[in-house]
Amino acid sequence: MAAPITGSSAAGGGSSGGKTGIVLALAFAVFFLLGGVTNINDLLVGKFKPMFHLSHAQANLVQMAFFIAYALCSIPAGIVMSKLGYIRTFVLGFVMVAAAAFLFIPASASASYGGFLAALFFIGAGITVLQVAMNPIITTLGPVETSHSRLTFAQSFNSIGVFLMVYGGASFLLGDSKPIDAETATEAQLQAYRVAEGAAIGQAYTWLGILMLAIAALFWVFRSAIDQAKADDVKLEGTLGLFLHNRRVQLGALCIFTYVGAEVAIGSNLMAYLGQDSVMGLGLEAAGKLVALYWLGALAGRLLGGFILRMAKPGRVLATFAAAAIGLIALSAVSSGAVSGWALILVGFCNSLMFPTIFSLGTEGLGEQTPQGSGILCTAIVGGAFVPYLYGLTADASSLRAALIVPVVCYAIIAMFGLWTVKNPSGGSAGSAGPVYD
Repeated sequence: MAAPITGSSAAGGGSSGGKTGIVLALAFAVFFLLGGVTNINDLLVGKFKPMFHLSHAQANLVQMAFFIAYALCSIPAGIVMSKLGYIRTFVLGFVMVAAAAFLFIPASASASYGGFLAALFFIGAGITVLQVAMNPIITTLGPVETSHSRLTFAQSFNSIGVFLMVYGGASFLLGDSKPIDAETATEAQLQAYRVAEGAAIGQAYTWLGILMLAIAALFWVFRSAIDQAKADDVKLEGTLGLFLHNRRVQLGALCIFTYVGAEVAIGSNLMAYLGQDSVMGLGLEAAGKLVALYWLGALAGRLLGGFILRMAKPGRVLATFAAAAIGLIALSAVSSGAVSGWALILVGFCNSLMFPTIFSLGTEGLGEQTPQGSGILCTAIVGGAFVPYLYGLTADASSLRAALIVPVVCYAIIAMFGLWTVKNPSGGSAGSAGPVYD
């Protein structure tokens, strides 16, 4: 199982002064970037599908390449952080993302789909390394009693980054897309078309790589701000036993898997869905901007989440939001035009509270085993790799509308878990709120 991406407060309390404030501001900026870099993949799915003339399943390999890194790299990243500490882990993560971003240059120059997928995997690996250290460092940079408010504030930057980068990316990456008839074009014409279409992608990721190197340098310059903070050791003992014998953790992991998978599957295929004549008939750029609104709904829900969760039990809130998601998907599937499109976009609002609520309920009452439980649930983020691919396979075998049954099943599992937690309270305090992956 993976090392926990979250962590308890680092030893040594916090540090004060101007340097601490600068490092904290940089950390907020990184939350902003991580959200955008992760969810810009939705646009890449829509971009690559016509560019390489892919099936829905083949296009969703974008998410497979990216999210599989969560499962493969979490344990190594946790071990590295326990050895190197926060700053060196940050710098390593930034350099990894920068190096992976530069891989987009040869991939775009050669118009190689496999090259793009390899670069996306290494982007995911670098982001996993950054995620391992990100939440604990927010806790470390300031008083322990205000750590939760700092983390919530930082996570809001994550959601803002998703909306702005996806909305802006729709114009930059998709605005100049020119369709080509693959049936009549020669192989040389197809290759020239793909190279031209990939140029914007290579340019965007080149700037991302430069930015990541600059941030790595800044973190290194201000490393003394957290010199006394010691990273937690990775705890692997008892993780397998916890997963095999704790029903709450098992169900929580299943729901993280299905939640991330459903959210990513809808976001990844929303451009293709909105482009259908029976829905809204939108071009790539217009559809991409509406994908940004799908993620904006998640931000709106998170801003309201604190009030909503105070009025009802978390399990009931989770079940209600999951049921609402199912209702909106059903409405989208049986309707047409703008109603069909906007119903699916509004599922983003329903997603808003699911990740932190599932994470808290899944680790509730674990006590000293909370880090191991967090690691198990963090590993389940790999659902973002497999569920979208299943969605694509279903769409290829039938239609995009019929494929909506995949997220419906996912949300049904989440709703049942919410009701189960109401009937089976843990009797303990909630665990960590968990990372934000999007």
